[in-house]
Amino acid sequence: MRPAPIAVFAYNRPQHLSRALSALQANALAPESKLYIFSDGPKGPDDIPAVEEVRKVITRVTGFADVSVQEQAENLGLAQSIINGVTELSDLYGRVIVLEDDLLVAPGFLTFMNQALEHYADVPAVMQVSGYMFPIPQALELGDVFLSRKPASWGWATWKRAWSHFRHDSHELLSQLRRAERKWEFDIDGTYPYFEMLEQHAAAKMDVWGVRWYASMFLQKGLCLYPTQSLVSNIGMDGSGTHCDPTTIFDVRLSPRTSWNVTVDIQESPAGLQMLRQFSFESQQKMRPSIVRRAINKCRQLAKG
Repeated sequence: MRPAPIAVFAYNRPQHLSRALSALQANALAPESKLYIFSDGPKGPDDIPAVEEVRKVITRVTGFADVSVQEQAENLGLAQSIINGVTELSDLYGRVIVLEDDLLVAPGFLTFMNQALEHYADVPAVMQVSGYMFPIPQALELGDVFLSRKPASWGWATWKRAWSHFRHDSHELLSQLRRAERKWEFDIDGTYPYFEMLEQHAAAKMDVWGVRWYASMFLQKGLCLYPTQSLVSNIGMDGSGTHCDPTTIFDVRLSPRTSWNVTVDIQESPAGLQMLRQFSFESQQKMRPSIVRRAINKCRQLAKG
């Protein structure tokens, strides 16, 4: 079967994008894969030069079966860009691999993603494949792959059959989670504030897509397939992104592997869940100072105003 199409979402970071595309080109399946680049428009005049530089990078892209580019005249924002692009390509091809402009992939990334997409194509419980794996050395004890309720949004893939369950309305998702009394479980047993993030989106205080996709999956009892060693590294946690402060918490060493046994029992791995739960808790503890710092800065700005 032909490799799944690849969607790359870019905005105003030409150097990040150039590195991301170079890493993707190094994959053995790149010459057989169709690449779709979604270039978001500027938020204002100050963003125009960087967006134009991004589009210059895009014009030089080679090494794929075909390259299609969609340039937005106005800014959609990352959330709407991803929702639109994933919907379009999953409707057209039945499956899609999703990357952002700050993600470096391992040489085996496309092989793993396509192998998993094909193997689980007709397994309703598996709704996503993740290329990123959190820096948890003990995860190698689980074998090549494992399944978890918690999806990751850095280098992932899905099928039309799964994405059709995506729900835009965070109010409705919150209502369903409350009725099911599953808030604690949704928050990875209280270790990560996903429910609060969903409330922030419902209150128009945060523009995110990932927590809505997670909630949509969770309510369907969907699972995400992970490799036990990461095939994706995020180079955007350097303060250049829209939503993230600088941090090294999520830094990983990319897997050198080129083959995997992706077969696993179709159920959430208890050991995998415990590892993710522990990592979620520890990462929240480490990130707390940055949250405090943002609050202090906000108070200072208000005082000056």
